[in-house]
Amino acid sequence: MLKRLQGVMLVMSGIVGIMGCSGQIHKGHEMLPPLPSQPSTESSKSLHIHPLKTREAAPITKFQFKDASSGGASSRPVSRETPHQAIEGDSKQAIAGRSFAAKRKQPVRGIYVSGWVAGSPQRLNRLIALIDHTDLNAMVIDVKNDYGQLTYRSALPAVKAIGADRHVAINDIAGLIRKLKAKNIYVIGRIVTFKDPLYAKQYPAMALQKKAGGVWRDVQGKVWLDPFQRQVRTYNAAIAEEVAAMGFDEIQFDYVRFPDNGGKVDREVQYHDPQGKTKAQVIASFLSGARKQIHAQGARVSADVFGLVTSATNDMGIGQSWRLISGSVDVISPMTYPSHYSSGMYGVKQPDLSPYAIIHQAMEDANRRNALLRQSGNASTAQIRPWLQSFTAKWVHPHQTYGAEQINKQVQAARDQGIYDFLLWSSNCRYEYRSSS
Repeated sequence: MLKRLQGVMLVMSGIVGIMGCSGQIHKGHEMLPPLPSQPSTESSKSLHIHPLKTREAAPITKFQFKDASSGGASSRPVSRETPHQAIEGDSKQAIAGRSFAAKRKQPVRGIYVSGWVAGSPQRLNRLIALIDHTDLNAMVIDVKNDYGQLTYRSALPAVKAIGADRHVAINDIAGLIRKLKAKNIYVIGRIVTFKDPLYAKQYPAMALQKKAGGVWRDVQGKVWLDPFQRQVRTYNAAIAEEVAAMGFDEIQFDYVRFPDNGGKVDREVQYHDPQGKTKAQVIASFLSGARKQIHAQGARVSADVFGLVTSATNDMGIGQSWRLISGSVDVISPMTYPSHYSSGMYGVKQPDLSPYAIIHQAMEDANRRNALLRQSGNASTAQIRPWLQSFTAKWVHPHQTYGAEQINKQVQAARDQGIYDFLLWSSNCRYEYRSSS
């Protein structure tokens, strides 16, 4: 199976470059049968996390916070010295009294929420209502967006130095966390990592450099940071640690890669002092190091990867190796949007019209990759939680409107491979998801 993918890999690389960046309004009605582990009580939105040392293929859900009065983790006093310290204290105190020990563990089923939507009470409440009326239980919220801007007020000097939090979308991050946790919603903070035009503008030397001299740009004119630069890695890890300390349950690294069309990039770019490391090794090293910092703050770590990383035999030229990343994070989220697969992939002529077939094969390959890792002695493999398509790809011909029916087919395909976690992507944060819970 893996061999026949190599012939279409080059065709696919031009398509997946836009992965995770497009979404439209959707329509549909089809219902899903209840998940096998779905409780029928109000605790359906409550999540229980296992200790970090038991990171096998069990569902990864929510950390348990014990009440300080019962001899568990003590709440921190709120310091008035910096905004970050106050936020951290408020957030942790707000959830310290909530014990999730008695709640049934569940798969994480989430939706993407942009910073602007999260900062809009009206838009946010609509999405909370969606979660209330379905089996959804999580939100992936931008904390650092595609423009390099933070959506919250930071206390990090490196952020202040470039004004990355000058135009925040979420005025009260502590209040947002309290509100979502009061609804037992699992909160994931999304960080757009190495696609950061703001940081590159302020520190051009930290961006990818042309061999002929000057800052390199991709075909869309975008500037990328060089992951080989230690300063770049440290900056993103510090933001992740700060956000984790605020009370987010999980930190998700997106664009944790080199630009796509890797062969062309390699011909044009002079990377900064690789020190003998490959692209895949430096990406995995970054994730592994950041995970230690984030775990210390009581949160988990996930990474978004191209959908074809589940099946590719190499790092696709972008530094995303399933083998290395699965061993470096708690959750791996392949962006398996059917519209982003080329004709003929997995033997499917029109992938956008066949969401079940694409997801089913992608998840089969992902499961196989983790199984091979465990067989080879790697006991630490990441939980698989795919991104599913919740947008209509009008630029694809032929295409179909992605509503509840198409979304549910993807969810069912993942279930049929034993994967019950999923995330829904819509860049405009509009979802036509339905469930029978």
